[in-house]
Amino acid sequence: MTQDEKFMYEALKEAQKAFDADEVPVGAVVVCEGKIIARAYNLTERLNDPTAHAEMQAITMAANSFGGKYLDKCTLYVTVEPCPMCAAALNWAQLKKLVYGADDPKRGYSLFSPSLLHPKCEVVSGVFAEECGDLMKSFFKAKR
Repeated sequence: MTQDEKFMYEALKEAQKAFDADEVPVGAVVVCEGKIIARAYNLTERLNDPTAHAEMQAITMAANSFGGKYLDKCTLYVTVEPCPMCAAALNWAQLKKLVYGADDPKRGYSLFSPSLLHPKCEVVSGVFAEECGDLMKSFFKAKR
């Protein structure tokens, strides 16, 4: 198992927590120097806050843990491609690396050009894409 797979598996655990809480099942972890410094999942329903995405929660936790607003030594693992709001926040945080699972062809940040991410941010996509996508499909299938 690669490092990216190891930490994406942890993000999937967070996504499952969201699923179990009847939140859109997106999970995220922030890793710095090989250690998880933040874990989060969507809390938009519980907090009644449209900005309470997993990535936003993880950014806040990581910045508090790290003691600064820049995450330029960190990697964010998230189960679904970030939306434009989250990508812009990751830009402001100067994230070093983004790893995500499933693409979001309707609302993902990659629909925008130039990229909303920081120019130095490395991106890896498709890690456990099927598992991440299946969790989302299961959630929305149950809603319909």
